[in-house]
Amino acid sequence: MKKFLRALLLLLGLFLIFAGLLFFLQGSGMFPYPRSSFMINKTDWEIRGAPILALGAAVLILRSLWRPRP
Repeated sequence: MKKFLRALLLLLGLFLIFAGLLFFLQGSGMFPYPRSSFMINKTDWEIRGAPILALGAAVLILRSLWRPRP
């Protein structure tokens, strides 16, 4: 069960980092793909992406610090 929870936290952290990075980069116009995306050059998506990215990093940091009891 502990291994499952650690794996779940890893996947959650990676997903949040990927999504936050995608939102931030598309919102800033640095990743304009696909060209039909409604998020390109919209500051709202930069503002939404930064905290999602930070949350993903926090999840991975907490996961790395968590030590199961013997």
